[in-house]
Amino acid sequence: MLAVLSTPRKLLRKAAAVAAFIGLAACDPTMMTAPSSGSGPSVNTNAPIPVALLIPRSDSGAGAVAASLENAARLAVASLDGVQIDLRVYDTAGDAQRAALQAETAVAEGAQIILGPLFGEAANAAGVAVADNGVNVLSFSNNPSIAGGNVFVLGPTFRNTANRLLGYASRQGRNSVVIVHPQNVEGEFGKAAIQAAASQTGVRVAAIESFAFSQEGVTSAVPRIRASVGATGADSIFLTSNAAGALPMLLQLLPEAGVNPATTQYMGLARWDVPTQILSMPGAQGGYFTLPDTAAKNAFDSRYRTQFGQEPHPLAGLAFDGIAAIGALVRQGRSDALTARALTQNSGFQGANGVFRLRPDGTNERGLAVATVRNNQVTILDPAPSGFGGAGF
Repeated sequence: MLAVLSTPRKLLRKAAAVAAFIGLAACDPTMMTAPSSGSGPSVNTNAPIPVALLIPRSDSGAGAVAASLENAARLAVASLDGVQIDLRVYDTAGDAQRAALQAETAVAEGAQIILGPLFGEAANAAGVAVADNGVNVLSFSNNPSIAGGNVFVLGPTFRNTANRLLGYASRQGRNSVVIVHPQNVEGEFGKAAIQAAASQTGVRVAAIESFAFSQEGVTSAVPRIRASVGATGADSIFLTSNAAGALPMLLQLLPEAGVNPATTQYMGLARWDVPTQILSMPGAQGGYFTLPDTAAKNAFDSRYRTQFGQEPHPLAGLAFDGIAAIGALVRQGRSDALTARALTQNSGFQGANGVFRLRPDGTNERGLAVATVRNNQVTILDPAPSGFGGAGF
């Protein structure tokens, strides 16, 4: 689990709870190669489709997100028109070995596709366990190191966010960036994603600055970061940290040290709108970050509240998305609806947070809005695209 820097802890307790789950899903240091597999089963689209939902129900630290994922999956099942889904829930307890056993049990009991697990190591184990059965796994992780073969990750990836932000920044005339990241697994993933996105978008990586993941580490890194921006002439600075980590300190200390947001474009891989205290920090003013499609998210949240009487967990929409993708393909009457070829259709799917699609390499692309902070308020600079092939991708 990601540690939380001591300085912002009181203000950012809610963000820390969210980021801890996201970090676990994203940053399990699982580097096993995902298995190669058959394309997927042939299905009878006129009969109920058996779908296994693997969630950490009995994990004391993840029970709430597990319940929200199950609720969202059931909401999606109830929303399907002309498609029958036989949703079967299996408890992984947040354990990779148990996830593998439950995946095998689910397939033995007739499951034709697996939705989940939540954590990267468990998702990898589940994929390995059912690879020889030709069953695909739509995991809730966003760890790209487990993606491929029969394992897909539904979680928003750093690469997707970095592509969106650097693509937008380059169109605004920003063409050089200093990457700033903590010396931990999440930071390394973030750095790699930004480097890859920079190469794709033609943005120059002027320098890379890292810091020990501690209050002292951040404080000592600030002069080095300021010097790198000045020495390289970089017009932008890209922060990988989130609100539960170093982001608040960086957004406060870097402007105080002379990295002026009026001349140096700040941007970040994480959400800057939660908690709202971030919006008042000097480095956030005019900075770029991404948001999901707000109209789609608001509609999903409203439906969830109406059905269950509470707010969905931030990750709940991933379960809705998985069922939405399965339902959309089955509705087409395709016997190959659950194969990798069908799942990776270029047109993608409409999900809880907007349009998304699965890629042949097991990762995903999502339609993201580019947002900024003006007068301590969130402003959308470039709306999330409603489909693939145009601006925003």
